[in-house]
Amino acid sequence: MNTVYCIGELLIDFVAEKQGSDLSKALEFTKKAGGAPANVACAIAKLGGKSTFIGCVGNDPFGSFLLNVLKDNHVDISLAQRSKIFTTLAFVSLAEDGERDFVFSRGADKKLKYDPAVKKNFKENILHLGAATALLGGGLEEAYGRYFFDALTQNTFISFDPNFRGDLWRDDEETFIKKCMPFIEKSHLCKFSLEEAQLLSGKQDLNEACNVLHEIGAQIITITLGSKGTLVSTTEKKRTIASIPVNPIDTTGAGDAFIGCLLQQIAALRHSHEILTNTELLLKMVGNANKAGAITTTGYGAIPSLPTRDMVY
Repeated sequence: MNTVYCIGELLIDFVAEKQGSDLSKALEFTKKAGGAPANVACAIAKLGGKSTFIGCVGNDPFGSFLLNVLKDNHVDISLAQRSKIFTTLAFVSLAEDGERDFVFSRGADKKLKYDPAVKKNFKENILHLGAATALLGGGLEEAYGRYFFDALTQNTFISFDPNFRGDLWRDDEETFIKKCMPFIEKSHLCKFSLEEAQLLSGKQDLNEACNVLHEIGAQIITITLGSKGTLVSTTEKKRTIASIPVNPIDTTGAGDAFIGCLLQQIAALRHSHEILTNTELLLKMVGNANKAGAITTTGYGAIPSLPTRDMVY
């Protein structure tokens, strides 16, 4: 079984309780572990796969809490780093209609330092790049790019999820698009939301969007469509794979559960690159990944709601 190395942010989500989407009125918050790459690492491990998290948290109680959550979920944290800078925090509130108020206080995640010794670990394994904060500058962006280059030289299967957060790129979407292009060009698997696919391709029609993204270089494209399933696109075939019906409570982390489940299955192959030429197997795997994503929406909080292997297979 191959190891999936997940690089990016691990942070505290302070989720407002008992009010709508106006954070200025929030009085109570619940502390939760967050960060898309960390969620993906937990999703893989809970399904019986092997995942390693590479990121940085503060040398403070919040950082300890986050690393303990990953450890408790059987994620390898041996390559995680600590910083004197405080742990990154996000304050979030949600209204019943889904409207969100969001305040982001960036801290230790940007302090990740590149370690050249890690390169050898990537050989014929899988690298997953989640980009929510990784393209915002700091040491993380530098390390992110250098690990990406290392993976290209180690026959590594590369997965990219842009994790676009409009709140973090207000009035600067063009910079986000430009920074994503090298990763789309060279990654074997790209996972997009509907909004991301349209933004990065410049096309509203999904078939046209996929064609543009393939022209850039993406080999396998998955576009998650919520209850409508997932559009899977290769250079030869496009198909929408249905999801399973559920009564969603909290959609946080559903996309991370999806890509985590898909990567766990790819990692179980003798050679991960096999999936590039086996479309029927890919479609079957996406069906399982849709199930994992749907199950995650039936509980509160991303990591506690991630399914175990017996729930999916």
